[in-house]
Amino acid sequence: MANKLTDRSKIRKALKFHCSGKSKLFISNYLSLSRNTVKKYIALFDALRLNLEDLEKKTDADLENLFSQPTLESTNPTLEKLHSYFPKMERDLKKVGVTVQHLWEGYYKENPDGLKSSQFRYHFKNWSNRVNPVMHMNHKAGDKMYLDYAGKTLSIIDQDTGEIKEVQFFVAFLGASQYTYAEASMSQQKEDFVTSVENAIQFFGGTPAAIVPDNLKSAVIKSSRFEPTINETLADFAEHYQTTILPARAYKPRDKSLVEGAVKILYRRIYVHLREQKFFSLDQLNEQIWNLLDVHNKKKLTARPYSRLELFTEDEKKELSQLPQERFEIKYQSFATVMQKGHVSLSVDKNFYSVPFQYLRKKVKLLYTKSTIEIYYKYNRIATHPRHYKPYVYTTNPDHMASTHQFVADWSAARFLDWANKIDPNVGELILKIIDSKTHPEEAYKSCLDILSFEKKVEKQLLINACKRALEYKIYNYKTIQNILENNLDRIDIESETDLELPEHDNIRGKNYFK
Repeated sequence: MANKLTDRSKIRKALKFHCSGKSKLFISNYLSLSRNTVKKYIALFDALRLNLEDLEKKTDADLENLFSQPTLESTNPTLEKLHSYFPKMERDLKKVGVTVQHLWEGYYKENPDGLKSSQFRYHFKNWSNRVNPVMHMNHKAGDKMYLDYAGKTLSIIDQDTGEIKEVQFFVAFLGASQYTYAEASMSQQKEDFVTSVENAIQFFGGTPAAIVPDNLKSAVIKSSRFEPTINETLADFAEHYQTTILPARAYKPRDKSLVEGAVKILYRRIYVHLREQKFFSLDQLNEQIWNLLDVHNKKKLTARPYSRLELFTEDEKKELSQLPQERFEIKYQSFATVMQKGHVSLSVDKNFYSVPFQYLRKKVKLLYTKSTIEIYYKYNRIATHPRHYKPYVYTTNPDHMASTHQFVADWSAARFLDWANKIDPNVGELILKIIDSKTHPEEAYKSCLDILSFEKKVEKQLLINACKRALEYKIYNYKTIQNILENNLDRIDIESETDLELPEHDNIRGKNYFK
């Protein structure tokens, strides 16, 4: 590629010398070009009736297209006809099963006086090199989607602070049609990268057989010439969309030259129009990018009678695989130990999810997305739950509980309070005090259950009186209620309790301790 750039520069200098009256011999010696090469370019320059002003207006790419054909080819009817056939041939080669040999046979059948196979292939190769000097691989429709970020960043302005923030320019295109997608994103980090790739696939309306990213850190963990290590999230993405990740090989510039060439084109067709504009959000910037992108995709390809959009619509779209119904969700992971009551904690949300009781005290892995929680033990998925964001919510699958403990799944503060208040407001107040006294409500559920179970063991009024007495003592636990009921403390006026035993506490030995 570098040599071709040098050659184009020499062509420009040679023609400038010619316009200034320098001889072909002088030009040849000064620029170290063969005299035949100098003669060829000067002959074409004169034949096209160009002048120095026209030369100044033309880019290096324009010069390449203008002077790529030798004089012989521009005047030979056979070759001229052949060159008009090549764009259709190039397009047909993108179809699965079509070969150069097949197309030559069709050409020769229609042109018996035409070129033989070897000459046909030779001239097609030369033509391909001229119209697509970046890369000459034959890309089959629906086969590969290429990805990269432009080296130059764009920017948006924060409306609140006026701060200028750099944003990345993401590019994706299909190899066969060169149909292109582009967008601005906040970073090249894994989450933004995967979102951009998915947006590209949604834009194309189908999935290619393979995705070819550059060796980006957001895509490839470890580069390798033969078997690179793919980022786990990107691997999950590929599995979701039933495609393959084929990173460009390190130190193999031809592997990614096509996408780099596409980026250079977008520099000229998009960047130049964005340079003088101000944008205050990603959405605003992307809207303008997509407007310019539409023009780019509808523009005719060099030396071809068709555009990227036409190639995509007519040839490549139907070769893409159908999209899945659901979009991909990035998975995050954490680890936790199963608690005694059969739940694990997702610490980021402070929520709890059940697992089968067989895994009590086991260390498990949690994979979670925006909507779901998956729990794994030694690579086996043991539970799946919808994700909740309200803190301290227990999500329980009854099937996960041991048969003798499944009723525990229904425990909740609301349930115990409702039960207690149906007995009497004083009972409800005591239960509320017990729940409020614990760091987490579930710590108090066993005490609540034991207290309320007295409803079936003693007279209802006795339980009510015992709860009143406990509230007067301001001692809120199961043993207090038990002691009051066993010693009939509910029947004694609190004002006359001068010689009465105190309610039993864990730290009081009691009158029978030393007997």
